[in-house]
Amino acid sequence: MKSLEESYNLFEKKNLQAELGGGPEKIAKIHKSGRKTARERILSMLDPNTFVEMDKMVTHRCSDFGMEKNKVPGDGMITGHGKIDGRIVFVFAQDFTVFGGTMSRANADKVVKIMDMAMRMGAPLIGLNDSGGARIQEGVESLAGYADIFYRNVMASGVIPQISAILGPCAGGAVYSPAMTDFIFMVKESSYMFVTGPEVIKTVTHEEVSMEELGGAMSHNTKSGVAHFAAENDEQVVLMIRELMSFLPSNNMEDPPMQPCTDDVMRQDEMLQTIVPADPNKPYDMKEIITTVADNHNFFEVMPFYAQNILTGFARLGGKPVGIVANQPAFLAGVLDISSSVKAARFVRFCDCFNIPLITFVDVPGFLPGTVQEFGGIIKHGAKLLYAFSEATVPKITVITRKAYGGAYDVMSSKHIGADVNYAFPTAEIAVMGPEGAVNIIHKGKLNEADRTSAVNSYRETFASPYKAAELGYIDEIILPRQTRVKLIQALELTQNKSKTNPPKKHGNIPL
Repeated sequence: MKSLEESYNLFEKKNLQAELGGGPEKIAKIHKSGRKTARERILSMLDPNTFVEMDKMVTHRCSDFGMEKNKVPGDGMITGHGKIDGRIVFVFAQDFTVFGGTMSRANADKVVKIMDMAMRMGAPLIGLNDSGGARIQEGVESLAGYADIFYRNVMASGVIPQISAILGPCAGGAVYSPAMTDFIFMVKESSYMFVTGPEVIKTVTHEEVSMEELGGAMSHNTKSGVAHFAAENDEQVVLMIRELMSFLPSNNMEDPPMQPCTDDVMRQDEMLQTIVPADPNKPYDMKEIITTVADNHNFFEVMPFYAQNILTGFARLGGKPVGIVANQPAFLAGVLDISSSVKAARFVRFCDCFNIPLITFVDVPGFLPGTVQEFGGIIKHGAKLLYAFSEATVPKITVITRKAYGGAYDVMSSKHIGADVNYAFPTAEIAVMGPEGAVNIIHKGKLNEADRTSAVNSYRETFASPYKAAELGYIDEIILPRQTRVKLIQALELTQNKSKTNPPKKHGNIPL
């Protein structure tokens, strides 16, 4: 029988073994590459002294290929719970120093356990991914572990926020779980995501591509749209995750967290009076309007490098978190295309899942024409944004700053698809199309130049203004640009107790 001292010594030894993971040499190698270990990442992300580790002593159960002689407590996966800004979160982190962070049946069970707990406790789940994928020595058991996680990702979707950080090379199954979470963070030049790596691609399709080009942070932030954020290093990722969490509720039954507002809710900004150019074809930066009206001028942009013709992100107004969707006339004139429609649609649906009011700034000349868009399915993909706005039951407030043309006017949270409060600047133009194009169609070939100019001016006065829509009640109020912040905060107060329920159904069939 062991003495107390022997029992405590064994405990200390096992603890130390678990915390060393793959050992000092492998930890040093991770540090040399500019990355942190899994444990360091968790501790730097959570509030100090709040991390509670679970299943620290779990080891794999594989006895093939000599694996029974190579067991490490924790088995390359660190799981547990802690706090961010005093709120409970569940977290798992793959330890690349142990079997390359590969997924075993045993460490998949650890993740499954905290996912189930996160659902029961109504707390967010954060995954710090750094994995070589399924552990080959375990065969179908590791695949089964992945599938158990995938299933829970789907069940948790829209119930608790799920956040993934890709902090190293992740391949195969290791990328599908992050893909089903709400937000993906990547690190420039040290994190990668791909289903099949460069060597497999070279063998099968004879294409030569680098890891960075195929699955690097900027590839997924600019080209594929798989990732939402790109950070410079591990430290920045955890700071960005903490900031993102400050806008989100813990679960779908809660409202997003209010913060004390130190910014004057009655603030009016004269610079907004001149921000929209008199020339309807001249670009301006919609981000300036957003940052000007937001509390403390803070706009936390989501997917800043992808589909830049539309802006998505979080801000606060009067201390209350809001989701913002805005056309960006400084990029492709703010036109809607496939990429921007999909980007905005997913963001709108996320905000609706988690009771975050939506504010939409509109300056859209229409949908992008061309064979590339039509063959790519702009009809189907554009319908996703229309579907998302129509389905959303959270407070929806819309501000038309300039152009709102054609079907794009309908899609961008118009009164007709359920927006609660619709504002327009005096510079707003709400019509089927621009005056020039409209006159060309209405009076095709029938007018001389002088009459054509007169017809264009007449159309502009009638339709390229917000007054026709205001007469019909499609615009609730025409506001001066400098009043935007005050009016938005008033509208949020007005709609804070909004109650709307869609018809009962299993789920809709969004065009995919």
